Amino acid sequence: MNTVPAHITPVAAAVQALAPYRQYICHACGYIYDEATGDADSGLAAGTRFEDIPDDWACPLCGVTKSDFEPYSAPSLDELRARAGGAAPVAVRGGTPGVLIVGGGRAGWQMAEALRALNAALPITLVSACAADVYDKPLLSVAVARQMDLGKLVKETGADAAKRLSVRLLAHTDAVRICPDTRSLRTTRGTLRYDQLVLAHGAQAALPPALPAAHCWRINHLGAYQRLRAALGTEPKDVVIVGAGLIGSELANDLALGGHRITLLDVMAQPLARWPGEQAGAPLLEAWKDLPIRFVGGVQVAGMEKLGDSYRITTACGQKFVADQVIAAAGLMTPPRLAQSAALDWNNGIAVDAATLRTSDERIHALGDCITINGQASRFIEPIARQARAIAAHICGGEPAPYEAKAAVVRVKTTSHPMTLH
Repeated sequence: MNTVPAHITPVAAAVQALAPYRQYICHACGYIYDEATGDADSGLAAGTRFEDIPDDWACPLCGVTKSDFEPYSAPSLDELRARAGGAAPVAVRGGTPGVLIVGGGRAGWQMAEALRALNAALPITLVSACAADVYDKPLLSVAVARQMDLGKLVKETGADAAKRLSVRLLAHTDAVRICPDTRSLRTTRGTLRYDQLVLAHGAQAALPPALPAAHCWRINHLGAYQRLRAALGTEPKDVVIVGAGLIGSELANDLALGGHRITLLDVMAQPLARWPGEQAGAPLLEAWKDLPIRFVGGVQVAGMEKLGDSYRITTACGQKFVADQVIAAAGLMTPPRLAQSAALDWNNGIAVDAATLRTSDERIHALGDCITINGQASRFIEPIARQARAIAAHICGGEPAPYEAKAAVVRVKTTSHPMTLH
């Protein structure tokens, strides 16, 4: 991929080689292609210039093409202020409480950036149960195979993002209860008032009834993933993964490439059974035949017990599997506590208006993994930026930017057999 195209002169090639590496952002999902690191899964070596990427290359997260990328640098507060007409910022404390965002993941930060782009003076507070560091969650499915340094998964610390966007960040703070009558949110660090509240707290990995929470991993954020990697250590381990959907299959592939021995269990007869029309399971199993992955389909986990430093999984049909670590990857569910505390409409998740993403409370919006539209969840990356723009336009009273739900294109990051599903 580092060969020089014929139309580039030797002088131009020399200039290009000496130029600083640049970044390019995907309009659809926010993935950032960094020339310095390339895209190993697509055959782009570190140092591959964007101009040298084939036109049919696809975004590794959402599948759109090279034409959907543009040059990127993280916008500073001054740049966002300029977009908003040069308004001077106001203090977060005192006066109007402004917008309160619950959730420090991609949805929360994209919400903050969309609001700041429309109003540089708007007070914004973001509450996060974790450090709110900015990272690409899909990379958790390929980090072992790529031998990625866990420290390099973080693109920007939460503190740095808050400073850049002039956001008041309350990290390591749990949201406890919404009080709509007083427009306030109770947290583990006190009560916060709001003019508008945005719920961006995401979903959590579902836990099958037979799996004790204390004995298995649920990988849905960076902190849990880092702890799992530490527990696995540097020597090969026996790992049971319960659930062969998108996340379970990706983790099985990645951990196996890292040398671990994987047993993958699912109630369905093949992996990725959610996409039966794509017939994705059979070619994936074929691609895995030389990897230490054992797939056992058509089984229901009935129990789990701890045996010293290991665990034993028992299925309803009597099969037993022993593992050093157990991962639950049986889908996602939206935690209902906050929505229930505000008596928000619920339909398999927080029910929101299809165009504005407003909940049944006129001062509360929601986006990302925690919402449903007409009962349908869309737990993918691509919609989040468009959802954030729709909410920001509705809150700030600017030009309407109604959200439009679209069928998702899913890139399965099983590097042994990458797939695009619809």
